This record gives sequence, C-alpha cells and structure tokens, in this order.
Amino acid sequence: MKINEIFYSLQGEGERVGQASIFIRLAGCDLACGFCDTEFASGSEMTTQEIIAHVQQYPAKWITWTGGEPMLQLTKDTIEAFRSAGYSQSIETNGGHPVPFKLDWLVVSPKVAEHVMVRNFPDGVDELRYAWHSGKMSVPAPSVFAKSKFISPICDGNSLNVKNLKHCIELCKSNPEWKLSVQQHKIWNIL
Repeated sequence: MKINEIFYSLQGEGERVGQASIFIRLAGCDLACGFCDTEFASGSEMTTQEIIAHVQQYPAKWITWTGGEPMLQLTKDTIEAFRSAGYSQSIETNGGHPVPFKLDWLVVSPKVAEHVMVRNFPDGVDELRYAWHSGKMSVPAPSVFAKSKFISPICDGNSLNVKNLKHCIELCKSNPEWKLSVQQHKIWNIL
C-alpha cells in the first residue's frame, strides 16, 4: 500500500473525539474537494506487515484508516491482518466506494450524491460527518441510516471559521437530532 503518513494522536472529531488512535493515512483520492486541508498525494510503499510492525510502537489499539480516500487501497486481507494483531479499526471515507468488510466503526463524510450513499451503504453506517458552511441553510437530508449524525464547520486551513461555527451551532440547536463536530485537533494544535 502507498502510505502518506502514520501518526499517533487523539481522534479530533466525531463520536470518538479525544480517544487515542493510530492514524494511517493512505495516499490518493478520487475527489478534489476545495476545502480539503490534507496532503495525501505523496507516500511510500509499505507492506501490511511493515505497517503493523511500525504501529506496534504505540500503546493504543485503535487504528483509524484515513486519506485521501482509504477505500482506493484498503482490502479485507489488510483489515483481517490488523484484527489478528489485536487492533480495533475505524475508517474515514468520502462515501464514493462501498466498504465490503466489517470494521469496528464506519465513518462517512459524504462527498457524493445521496443515491451513491444508498447504493454503497444499504445497511447504514456508524457515523455521518458532513462538512458544512454558512451558505448551507439547513441540515443535510441523508438517505442512509447512521447511529450518529454530525455537521462539522469547514475551517480556513487550520483556523476555525467562526461564521461557519456559529451557523452550525444554530443548525444543531434547531435540529437536535444532529450533533456538532468541530475539528478539535486543529484547536489543540496536534495532528
């Protein structure tokens, strides 16, 4: 697999916020979102066993597969190898590809049309996390079931956009089935 970076940090957003996790950022993405703040084009090839050997230096047992778009590279064999090594696993995906294997926590931050989400996730997901800004006047209308639904104010790079934050707060107050998810790792100034 082509790995952009592996780092140990705290989950900065969503339902698992604050939990120590090992992040494995896979290189590559098939979308070009204008607000993306992640460098995912570069990377180095590593085997699954090399990755496992690398992450064993960290005390956490949670792996977060992220990108770019991790489903361009992630396979069932890789997931099974990490499971056999004792790791719980989550994925952060854009929703453009199905996740055809069991993970411990499935996060979709939708960047595709709802009909694609329905096709790719007919049984639902653990967490939906929509990137939102002040120009979007209502909460999303997802077509798939999610245990948790978040709207996350789009930041200006690593800086919080206060206008987007205030707008998302008001949307959550008016729509209590939605939760606010701020990219807290940016506030904490950690990866």
